[in-house]
Amino acid sequence: VQLQASGGGLVQAGGSLRLSCAASGRTFSNNGMGWFRQVPGKEREFVSRINWSSVNTVYADSVKGRFTISRDNVKNMVYLQMNSLKPEDTGVYYCAAALSPYGSRWHPDYRYWGQGTQVTVSS
Repeated sequence: VQLQASGGGLVQAGGSLRLSCAASGRTFSNNGMGWFRQVPGKEREFVSRINWSSVNTVYADSVKGRFTISRDNVKNMVYLQMNSLKPEDTGVYYCAAALSPYGSRWHPDYRYWGQGTQVTVSS
């Protein structure tokens, strides 16, 4: 079972990136999925989650209105569209699959994790 995150990079403030998370080894169509980010010396921070059917999405206050999470259960993919990026969005972004159909804000609720993709936003 593997989650592969991609799409990170270096972008100027105000720019956009689209992160992708490809799942392999099993289907996650019944699992909530989430995105977290982490910078050195800090705890992993919740960014967004989406339930199994895409009906319910939740965002951290810091990204609300700028980021959009989505998923394609046929392709076993999860996406994070990031617009109006700020330097404080810099970090390693991880996708994760929850044990439940909904996911949560708490990283211990997630069973499977991708390797992370670096996002750097310059000012």
